Amino acid sequence: MPSPRTHRTLGAVSPADFERLAELRRMQRLAVALLIGMAVVFVISFALQTRYPWLGFVRAASEGGMVGALADWFAVTALFRHPLGLKIPHTNLISSKKDDIGAGLGGFVEENFLADDVVHDKLAGISGARHAGEWLSQRPNAERVGDMVTSAGLGALTVLDDNDVQELIELLVRRHVVEPEWGPLLGRTAESFVAGGHQQALIDIAASRIEEWLVSHPEAFDRVVSSRLPSWVPSIVDRFVDDRLHAETVKFAQRVGADPEHPFRLAIARFLADLARDLQQQPRLQEQLEAFKHEVFDSPRIRAVAASTWETARAALVSMLEDPRSELRTRIDSAVQDFGRKLLDDPTLQYKIDVWVMGVVEHLVRNYRSDIAGVITETVQRWDAQEAAEKIELQVGKDLQFIRINGTVVGALAGLAIYTVATLVIAPLAH
Repeated sequence: MPSPRTHRTLGAVSPADFERLAELRRMQRLAVALLIGMAVVFVISFALQTRYPWLGFVRAASEGGMVGALADWFAVTALFRHPLGLKIPHTNLISSKKDDIGAGLGGFVEENFLADDVVHDKLAGISGARHAGEWLSQRPNAERVGDMVTSAGLGALTVLDDNDVQELIELLVRRHVVEPEWGPLLGRTAESFVAGGHQQALIDIAASRIEEWLVSHPEAFDRVVSSRLPSWVPSIVDRFVDDRLHAETVKFAQRVGADPEHPFRLAIARFLADLARDLQQQPRLQEQLEAFKHEVFDSPRIRAVAASTWETARAALVSMLEDPRSELRTRIDSAVQDFGRKLLDDPTLQYKIDVWVMGVVEHLVRNYRSDIAGVITETVQRWDAQEAAEKIELQVGKDLQFIRINGTVVGALAGLAIYTVATLVIAPLAH
């Protein structure tokens, strides 16, 4: 049994609901006022019709108006409750037939709104891709989408379990780094590296850095060779030998860096070529490399690499996503806006996306229209019967009050017409 307040407000909760309620009450007062007006006219005309015969027409009109008003009041009220609290059969229809109404509404939506031809015609008549392009090409809208992407990313990072991610990284490292044989792969890589002459750039860098280091650290050669000379050799000779060795080493680094055909360069190229061949052809070298690989990437180390990688990546992503001025956030916004411009300027892309969206929506509707209709049916069935009746009355009650008003007017006209015909046509014929 709903509370008096709930019944009085018909479940209104929002400002729009209370505005509808006020309009409903206003129309109800108007309908009641017409009924009372008809009753007053009827009483006066009935009392005076013997003195003023023409008031018979007024009485008949007011009498018909009262009958029409009462009949339509009963009809409208019977939809939502028992009139005057009397449990007359076939009243309080919405509450008693709520489940049937829900099933019918679900079936109506399924057959008339989710039919294949209806969905296809509706989708074919709009270009969602073009409208999306117009919307996304505007900077504020692109930033809104960027904010949604950022929120989704932060939510995903929060929800993800660290152990699960670390296990995934460990699995990927093991599958794509540890399990494949390194020998043939490194051999082919080194072979391609040497064939392209890419080692020359590395030798240039190494020669330049070695030369700079030797020039900056001449003391590194102190007594490197002279310490092995006999003790009776004068110290000045020791110093000369060390300085000479330092100078020759510096010159060697300079010549290697300046001469592309230096024998040392050629020797390195031959060494790398031989190593590339051996890595692909010599099982012993391959076994040694595999043993080294497994020693380096044993399980604890892989686990540590996975944990460190995920922690670093997660911290960096969270930091960039939380900072509105970060490079990542800026690039996301720019990418969304650029995609909107591309979508707006490229009719072919618009067509492809529209066709794809149409196919997806039609597939979903075709396979899940019954489920969608079922949601409507189940939702209505879960409603409280009285609450459902009040909600429906709140939404359509104002318009239904026009039935009462129209019934009053039509009843009055019908009563007048019947009385007129009876008085002016039937009565003279009867005499």
